Formats: sequence, C-alpha cells, structure tokens
Amino acid sequence: MSEALHVRGVRLPDETDVDLWIVDGVVTYEPVPDAVTIGTGWITPGLVDMHCHIGLAASGETDREATEAQAVRDRDSGVLLARDCGTPADTRWIDDREDLPRIVRAGRHVARPKRYMRDVSVDVEPPELPAAVAEQATRGDGWVKIVGDWIDRDAGDLTPLWPVAALTDAVAAAHAAGARATTHVFGRAALAEALEAGFDCIEHGTGLDDELTARMAAAGTALVPTLLNVVENFPGIADSGQAKFPAYADHMRRLWETAPARIAAAYEAGVPIFVGTDAGGVIAHGRIVDEIATLTRAGLPLDYVLGGASWRAREFLGRPGLAEGDPADLVIFAADPRADLATLAAPSRIVLRGRVIA
Repeated sequence: MSEALHVRGVRLPDETDVDLWIVDGVVTYEPVPDAVTIGTGWITPGLVDMHCHIGLAASGETDREATEAQAVRDRDSGVLLARDCGTPADTRWIDDREDLPRIVRAGRHVARPKRYMRDVSVDVEPPELPAAVAEQATRGDGWVKIVGDWIDRDAGDLTPLWPVAALTDAVAAAHAAGARATTHVFGRAALAEALEAGFDCIEHGTGLDDELTARMAAAGTALVPTLLNVVENFPGIADSGQAKFPAYADHMRRLWETAPARIAAAYEAGVPIFVGTDAGGVIAHGRIVDEIATLTRAGLPLDYVLGGASWRAREFLGRPGLAEGDPADLVIFAADPRADLATLAAPSRIVLRGRVIA
C-alpha cells in the first residue's frame, strides 16, 4: 500500500468544502489517519485537452523522445487527459507510464489521396470510407476522425472531400464499432454535410453561420473550436496561398475574421463547446491556458470554458472526475481558477494516478 495523501479545499464544480484522501491511486472521502497533506486550495479534476496530437509535429510523426516531451508539457500544464485527434504514431506505450497523461485516441485521420497532410492520414476513396473508419475504430479509444474539407488545388479553394452518402455510411460504421465520429471542417459546405451525416463532434467549425449553429444546438453536436490555432495561424496560411490560390486565401481570412464571433454565438445558442489546443502541428503542447484565454476573449465565460477543459470534458468522454473511488487525477490551485487566468496558469499541485507530479 502506498503512502496515503490528503488534500483540503473547495472542490469544483460543486464548490463544496472537502477533505479528500488518496489511497492506492484513488480518491476517497473516508478519513485516513496519518495521511500526508500535500495541498490546500481549489481542487479540479485534471484538465483535458480535447483536441491535440501527441506523436505528431508539423514535420510529421515524432520519435519517442519528442513524443514523451509533448506529453510532459501537457502534463505540466495540468492536462492529465488528452483526446488525441489523429496521429500516425503508435503511442500505446504511454499507457504504461504512470507519469504521463492518459490518452483517448481517435486512430489516424481518414482522408482522400492528396487532400491532407502527407504521411499523416489513411487515404481512401469514398467507397472505402466506411471500412477505413471501422478499421481506425480498432486503433482508437472510442473515437474516429475524418477530414471533412481541405484545399482542392483544382478548384483553388476549400471543398468537401466526401459525398454526403459516404459520410453517413462512415458515421454509421463508427457507431456500429462502438466509436463516436468527429470531423475536421473549416468551411461552411463541409460543416453542413457533416451535420447531415450525423457526426457526434465538429473540430474547428469556422464555417458556422446562424442556420448551422441552430442545427448543432438542436442536435446536441459538440464543438471543439481550437480557436488559438485559428487566430494565430489562419492569416499565415492565407498569405502562403495568396499567389497560387487567391480564392482560398480570401476564404481563410474571412473564416479567421468571423471565428470568434461565431463561437460566441454558438455558446449563446447552447452548442456544447469544449477546449482543445490542436497541439502537435504548428501549436506547441502545454498551451491549454492559452486556448482557454482565447475563448474567453471571444466572449465565453471563464467558468464555462474551464468546465470544457475539465469536468464537462470528462463527462463528455465518459471519464471519471473526483467521485469516491475515482482515479486521483487532480489539480490544486491557490485560489479560484475561474476568477483569474493567472491562477489557472500556475497550479500549486498536480496529482496524476495518485502521485504528486509537481
């Protein structure tokens, strides 16, 4: 039996004053004599990055050392659970490491030939899409990821990759395999088709308008905006494509300009919004607080956004929080992290699998 630990403070989200003990890696509210107090303050379930890519960089698949460094940066920011939204790397070895975050995987991206980043995705034509999705469901942890739109060099702009019928069959194949389906979409056309096909979640979703927002809210379709990536990188993407693809460049700039207001409107309409950094490409790992800050600048309340990076995200993924017997994955803050981003960026204790990490 490992040494018992003790935490005292205000538990979020229920704002209850608690004494919490950690025994053999799990939470208990039954007093344990002689437990070592490791912290006091405001207690949250471990943070969640709902869209990242551990094992992927802008240059492609990372080696084991670089992958470990990514996971450590996430952990040290308080992210103790990551939904990996597509990577070619086999990261199952991380599951055997008690010092690295837990991962919910979505297998590899599924795309069409020459319509996504080279060597990252599984590339198939529409008739093969459902079978490819079913295969990726066996590599994931209850999720699959389909690339919904990308630049079409013949058209000179963003266009959808798939017929709606193929998408609909692919979502059905994912569900039949016990997985939920999410999709990368930037533009309006692919987003509309994704909603028609019945996707469970939308990544990025910069093509939202009033009609599509209402459809998402009515269906309960989740949104992970990755707004930090949009704000920081869409202008550069547009500039790089200006000479050859001016229509695409103009499209990306319009999406960049309207994204914050569209996400705020989605929140007001009741679309479930979660926090994901898109780390692993051009965004560095460990930037969960920057993503939270970007969403709050767009007009979302900090307490709502923090929930989307902690307790609401865990509930959506079907993962434990801080109930009796849950794994002891938690973060302690000196003050209420819903009141100040500076507090959120400076946890006083991080506990993963019942072990004090920092």
